[in-house]
Amino acid sequence: KSTHKKKMWVLKCTDVPQFDALLAAADSFKADDKLHLRYLCNDSARCAGLTATVISGGRRIIFDYSRQQVTGETMEMLFDLADAVSFTDRREAMRSGAEINTTEKRSVLHHALRMPKGYDFTCPDGDKILAEVHAVRDSIEAFTERVRSGEHVGFTGKPLKNYICIGIGGSQLGPEFVMEALRADPKAAAASKGRTLRFLANVDPVDFELCTRDLDPEETLIIIISKTFTTAETMLNARTARQWLMKGLVGNPNEINKDAVGKHMIAVSCDKAKCVKFGIAESNIFSFWDWVGGRFSVCSAVGIVPLSLQYSYSVMSEFLDGAHDMDEHFFFAPLRDNIPVLLGLLGVWNSTFLGYETRALLPYSQALKRFPAHIQQVDMESNGKRVALDGTPLEHSSGEINFGEPGTNGQHSFYQLMHQGRVIPADFIGFMESQTPVELKGESISNHDELMSNFFAQPDALAYGKTLIDLIQEGTPEELREHKVFTGNRPSSSLLMTKLDAFAVGQLLAMYEHRTAVQGFIWGVNSFDQFGVELGKVLAKQVRAQLQQTRKAGASVQGFNSSTSSLLEAYLAHGK
Repeated sequence: KSTHKKKMWVLKCTDVPQFDALLAAADSFKADDKLHLRYLCNDSARCAGLTATVISGGRRIIFDYSRQQVTGETMEMLFDLADAVSFTDRREAMRSGAEINTTEKRSVLHHALRMPKGYDFTCPDGDKILAEVHAVRDSIEAFTERVRSGEHVGFTGKPLKNYICIGIGGSQLGPEFVMEALRADPKAAAASKGRTLRFLANVDPVDFELCTRDLDPEETLIIIISKTFTTAETMLNARTARQWLMKGLVGNPNEINKDAVGKHMIAVSCDKAKCVKFGIAESNIFSFWDWVGGRFSVCSAVGIVPLSLQYSYSVMSEFLDGAHDMDEHFFFAPLRDNIPVLLGLLGVWNSTFLGYETRALLPYSQALKRFPAHIQQVDMESNGKRVALDGTPLEHSSGEINFGEPGTNGQHSFYQLMHQGRVIPADFIGFMESQTPVELKGESISNHDELMSNFFAQPDALAYGKTLIDLIQEGTPEELREHKVFTGNRPSSSLLMTKLDAFAVGQLLAMYEHRTAVQGFIWGVNSFDQFGVELGKVLAKQVRAQLQQTRKAGASVQGFNSSTSSLLEAYLAHGK
């Protein structure tokens, strides 16, 4: 049994014969013009077979991947690859709390954060884990309702209606994406009336100035989010915020009034002792666990505390329910109907076999303007790895360059490159209902229909393109014809959902979190550590020490290469 387990964890896609079969299939797509998407998309039987639908709670998610460079046979080969690397075993290991983050010897249980009370969590210590999760959730509900109701007031007795979230990476990108996604949702907007939530991530003092310049310290609550309470940027911003509060509340920025700090600063952290030392009341420290990675932490206190302050715990419970709904789909739906699995397998196909290094996330929803940035971190920090789980170098690049913007904005930015430059596989996301419908008298269609006409048109334009023959038949002047040729054959998927509310935001988040896990399982990498972010931090400490020694004691620049030394000397000499 132990041999089987060990074998399962070191197996990667390049170890199995299905890998070579898929390489051969990819060569066919590159060479055979009959496999161009303009022909494949006219095969209605093929297209009907390349869709998956999820129906829950009176809402639908339709995933159409018929504009991907695949046939039914290609997909069966990808499912065979998943079987060969024991994908379902790995998925079950994740679900049940095995230590799949092998380098850090941790479970990966962000899905436990959204399980409802009383859920049958079949996992070692499942009942204990769920009890701890709900104890924190209950404390978040109690505290945030006290603030929102005016029971918990600031140092001078004013209600706290402004919330500044200090954190970076997963402590900022996930919660900010959810905040933006719900700003125009009627229920969330009503709950947030008169309140302001902002995120302070960058240590650049300009970020702090812009974040606080129009806020009253007497009405402001600061949420410091740091797992270890040692993150350099976060803690400097926290000290700067404390000084700003002291200046506004007691008139002296250099005084640390414990009562004022206790009323206006709370923390989300794993290290209670450091939080208390900073001045935060122990009852206002919200915990999470080492099995929650930063980029997967929006469903923990990291996201739920600030978002519940802004939108209410009731709205955020719906968000968690949506994420749990997608978790159940991912862990239990058959692979061929499983949207996160399909997304992940197509990601592997496009990057590893077809060689596309970039992909775009294109939500036709302004509310999802920060979704691509969050998924960029979720995916690139997870799967940008050079070695497999067993430490051996990968035989291919893992991870893609992820980027995106809302439609139709992106059409006037980078779609030119997508249509006539590099091939960039894309996911289009659209909704049947608008959060804020508008229909002007005299207009032929509503504003939302205008938006969605582009959602439906762009994937076809990328797939079909425009040929020289088309242009000749249209009477295009000869000197412009080559400039107006679109080669097409550019893959995309379309995700059509009923509406964007808190539940759907949770579904979307979990869907793309799990896509990342699927690709990591296929590649045989650890998607849940992030040693790549460490080296720059270590070197920054050396630079920080040099800046301090030179500024305070006039020390010369030493210990750096000549290029860095000359730049540092120019920087330090400025203003002298």
